[in-house]
Amino acid sequence: MDPDTSQDKPGLAHYLNAWSPAPVVAHDDLSPAPVSALAAVLDQAPPVTAAGQALPPLWHWLHFLEWPAQAELGEDGHPTRGHFLPPIPGRRRMFAGGRAEFRAPLLAGVPAERRSSLAKVEIKQGRTGEMAFVTVRQEISQEGRLSVVDEQDFVYRSGDDERHATGVELDPADAEPSEAAWQLALRPGPPLLFRFSALTANAHRIHYDAPYAQGVEGYPGLVVHGPLLVLLMLEPARREAPGRAVRTVSYRLRKPVFAGEHLRALADPATTGDGTTSVRVATRRDEQHATAEVTFA
Repeated sequence: MDPDTSQDKPGLAHYLNAWSPAPVVAHDDLSPAPVSALAAVLDQAPPVTAAGQALPPLWHWLHFLEWPAQAELGEDGHPTRGHFLPPIPGRRRMFAGGRAEFRAPLLAGVPAERRSSLAKVEIKQGRTGEMAFVTVRQEISQEGRLSVVDEQDFVYRSGDDERHATGVELDPADAEPSEAAWQLALRPGPPLLFRFSALTANAHRIHYDAPYAQGVEGYPGLVVHGPLLVLLMLEPARREAPGRAVRTVSYRLRKPVFAGEHLRALADPATTGDGTTSVRVATRRDEQHATAEVTFA
């Protein structure tokens, strides 16, 4: 019998203790074109039609995109290397959540600068092994003024991920009715996910390659993008209260939604004493696939 060498494998700290990527700066003119394209994907009128108009909250995710060479992509479609990708062997990534502060609206067609930096790295022990929590902070400025502070949290594991072997089955039935004051309903299918992948330069195959998503990653179907769920949670407020500017948003992605499932973004305005509005994404299968707390200026 071969000896058990599992205890000899180095932990994640071995790879991350000396990892300290320097900040990087990128520039973008925030063209209105991607905003109009996403509006078309969501079957709505473009919220921005000319330069100088304000982008909806977090729609700057359509900008500052990175397009690595095809040879730099791994089997899963993710880049094998990246400035803020930790040097972990057999790296697997999950977008876990984040928060953003909107100090001033970002204006379409006005040159913007984004300064990205590593904000935090934490190693935690989970049920299935070690996890590295990496937070990337982005500060976006226009005309010398800091407009948006955007922090995103990613969870990394090394090697196989047992989360995928859970036997979850997607449920295409309509979501349960809700009495929430603000609601948005959507049933994202493969064409929508494919178009959103293109708009955000996301080549991860779980979003458009069903045989890969099911046969390799172990999902029951194509996975709806985490960033799309976050954007959808902000849509009810934007549509129902267009005169209220979002000041902050804090969100968490809890369980995946799959193509063909009927989801609802549900919110009740000012559901807490401090004026915070709680939002969630629900399907018939689960009441909280994603959650967010939104405050207004």
